[in-house]
Amino acid sequence: MGELRYFAAGKSLGLETERCVGCGRCVEVCPHAVFAVDGGKARIAERGRCMECGACARNCPVGVISVTAGVGCAAAVIGGFFNGGVPTCGCGCGDDDPRCC
Repeated sequence: MGELRYFAAGKSLGLETERCVGCGRCVEVCPHAVFAVDGGKARIAERGRCMECGACARNCPVGVISVTAGVGCAAAVIGGFFNGGVPTCGCGCGDDDPRCC
């Protein structure tokens, strides 16, 4: 399967770069490598990969990431229903993995 891109393309994703402390937690928890840390600050590297699961915002220790969580998760549930399979975001992680929605 090719690279995942989502219809909304991370439309609700926001990042206050100037307040970022560069901890890299967003990079660690994002299931689709949306973020990168350069020069001690996070940046949105691949907005089109964002499924808006909210893991980044929930795990940011300084609260500089905002996102309307659930958009990508809803797409996963709907996709699972229509495909006759288990709802999945396609990231390959299990239900107990904190990166998943």
